[in-house]
Amino acid sequence: MFRRICAYFLELKDCDGLTNDWCTLLPTLELAYKTSIHTTTNQTPAIVEKRWNPRLPQDYLRKDLVDIHPTASSFKGTLKKAQTNTARCIEDSFAYVKDKWDKSHSTPDFRLVSMTNFNNIKGCKILKDSFAGPFFIKALHGVNAVEVDFSEELSNKHPTFPASLIKPYKSGDAEKFPLSNNVPRI
Repeated sequence: MFRRICAYFLELKDCDGLTNDWCTLLPTLELAYKTSIHTTTNQTPAIVEKRWNPRLPQDYLRKDLVDIHPTASSFKGTLKKAQTNTARCIEDSFAYVKDKWDKSHSTPDFRLVSMTNFNNIKGCKILKDSFAGPFFIKALHGVNAVEVDFSEELSNKHPTFPASLIKPYKSGDAEKFPLSNNVPRI
């Protein structure tokens, strides 16, 4: 916020009819910033932070007075110009951010009816074994690779594996495991 105020001061100092006195500009700018309505919240920062707006010096000036002190009149004019300038800067920054968002944001093309966006239609892959043996070794590819003969249900998998994944087959007890006698085709 301090950087924004410093950048705003340079612009505020160069405006027509404004004094170059920093003692007048600082409270004026602070009041103008705290009492200008932001487009995102539709409230002033003072209401958002403290839940009340500060009483401004212009609120104490009566409209029917003939003689107004020159300092009060100058402060009121400076405050009015600062408020309009602050409101314009806030609108410009909001428009800049909106334009930047509109240029960079793209809505993805989701097809809700299509099943291509779902990875788990066939169920959880963690709980399923990727394959179960025994499979016959068709060929050795060097020292580190083996080609196996898959059954039809696993025919879409690549048949070549690293030799470290191959374990020797031990036939199980046929009485305890009667389904283990199903041997794949040769």
